[in-house]
Amino acid sequence: MAYSYEPHHFEDFEVGKEFISVGRTVTESDFVMHSALSGDWTELHTNKEYAEDQQFGERIAHGPMTFVQATGFVYRTGIVERTAVAFLGMNYMDLPNPVTIGDTLQLEIEVVDRKDLESREDAGIVVLDTVMENQEGTVVFEGDMKFLIKKQN
Repeated sequence: MAYSYEPHHFEDFEVGKEFISVGRTVTESDFVMHSALSGDWTELHTNKEYAEDQQFGERIAHGPMTFVQATGFVYRTGIVERTAVAFLGMNYMDLPNPVTIGDTLQLEIEVVDRKDLESREDAGIVVLDTVMENQEGTVVFEGDMKFLIKKQN
């Protein structure tokens, strides 16, 4: 894996190139801030007593919160800093296991596609395949992320 904190332009993203993010521990504050921002106060995420009696035995992160953390890790690498024009979506996203308070997460990134656009001379599409794991190596997020990235011109 390459560790990079330098912005990458479209031309710098070679298919097969890999990156890894820094790690980050999920906190109680993350749960509260996500609930406040999204308006999602579902008890599985916010009520300790309720969640203890459910399938996972504790509060778990909101699925969208897990996705947002994954996108944040892409930005933390620095590879799309000031070169990303837009996040264009995903072809797939899986959340195979829950994230809990105290989990330390890290994201692995691989460039899987790069496409020139006939409609734009200043940018192209870069597709990043991502896998986020917790401290035990359990996969908690997988998905490809499509970005419109500036060319060097």
